[in-house]
Amino acid sequence: MLWYVVVGLLLIGLVAAVVKLFYDVFVIARQELENFFHRRSPLSQQHREILQEYSAYYRLLAPEDQKRFERRLQRFMYSKKFVTRGFKVVTDEMRVLISASAIQLTFGLPKIYLANFDRILIYPDSYYSNITQRYHLGEVNPRAGIIVLSWKSFVDGYANLKDSLNVGIHEMAHAIHFENRIKNKEYDFLDNGALQKLAEITRREVPIIREGNGHFFRDYAGTNAYEFFAVSLEYFFEKPLQFSEAIPDLYDTLKKLLNQDPVALYQGR
Repeated sequence: MLWYVVVGLLLIGLVAAVVKLFYDVFVIARQELENFFHRRSPLSQQHREILQEYSAYYRLLAPEDQKRFERRLQRFMYSKKFVTRGFKVVTDEMRVLISASAIQLTFGLPKIYLANFDRILIYPDSYYSNITQRYHLGEVNPRAGIIVLSWKSFVDGYANLKDSLNVGIHEMAHAIHFENRIKNKEYDFLDNGALQKLAEITRREVPIIREGNGHFFRDYAGTNAYEFFAVSLEYFFEKPLQFSEAIPDLYDTLKKLLNQDPVALYQGR
């Protein structure tokens, strides 16, 4: 009799596990299907209003380019999983504006949506990393496919568009740098000639920054080649005219690399 009870309990447990498995698969499949249709749908009016209010880059675009920006943002937004750390929910502002920061950098590049990075983690403020054992405002982990951002720092970066301190641009620059080297459907999308020129300029400029005698870029750009690239894109989008005058060959290289020119964008509007 005891044997029948044990077998019965095991069978009940097995059935429950199978049911849960099928339910989990169903939930994931339904979410993927919803995201598939969302990616092909127009940006909602609510999301468009968020862009119009908070994205200076979007406002500078011509109407036809704004439509293209919206389509790309919609696809990016529904191809990522946004995860909060310390917030109860992910807001529409978080989804739209973080996605917009990625599209801003990739707007001149065809069909680049940072495919390797499927999760975006959002902290309220600076956070402690167990990997580096220090506090961060943002980071990119290509092995885990994660982009991490401090929401406060992200907002602060776009609140002041002239200080060349922008966590969103900075971390998305790292993501682009990594994505270009990861062998997936988006592999090797950056112009190789421009990358070689960037490497030459980096080797020239980083020692100058480290000397501390006053460089156009802030000191953090002298950390290494990765940080030099990320900081350079902050200046590229926030101080394009001054940048083009201070380091013209680097500005021209970034223009070719990203296939866009912020100076022309600002002067055109």
